Amino acid sequence: MTAVVESAVLPLVAIYADESCLGNGREGDNPGGAAGVIEYVNAATERLARWDYWISESSTTNNRMALRSASEAFRVIGKKGGRFRVLFTSDSQYLVKGMTDWIHGWAARGWRRSGGPIGNLELWQELVRVATPHQTQWQWVRGHNGHPQNEYANDLAVRAARELSDSEGARTSEFESWLEEQRGKKRVSVAPAAFPAGRPFIASRPLPRTG
Repeated sequence: MTAVVESAVLPLVAIYADESCLGNGREGDNPGGAAGVIEYVNAATERLARWDYWISESSTTNNRMALRSASEAFRVIGKKGGRFRVLFTSDSQYLVKGMTDWIHGWAARGWRRSGGPIGNLELWQELVRVATPHQTQWQWVRGHNGHPQNEYANDLAVRAARELSDSEGARTSEFESWLEEQRGKKRVSVAPAAFPAGRPFIASRPLPRTG
């Protein structure tokens, strides 16, 4: 997806991401997936469009896949130089707290922390790099709480982990058919989160340099 910016206000996208690690913390290889759904309203048609993405690793952790759920999303929307305002929603406090707080202290100390090495440092720095062109508001939601887009992203991530599959970029979303099925199973009973156009957008402070 691409965007042409004709004013100081960047176009808006909403991203709902989640991660999975099957057997997280156990001995041996634990396959994992990271996934999300990207929402965008075409300014010309005023119609909402959705795209899915997912990736997997054969041996990983929940925290690692949370970071990859975000970096892959920014890679997708940033293709061909696209720049956006991004409302990024995740149920990973590790990801949201890290991108709104921790990274600034780490960067000020030369990408170090007082308690020892930074876990997943290369992934944090990669996420900063791909997110920097955009203005991002990070939002946390409680996981497995019936939030439709979050539950959908979770299902995509679990499937990616089980199949060790990769969407290879954005694909047309299957959210609507998934939602109809989940309502039939009474797994989801609330309406999807509305596209956040018209809501105040409060971007997080500018991201630090990665050195």
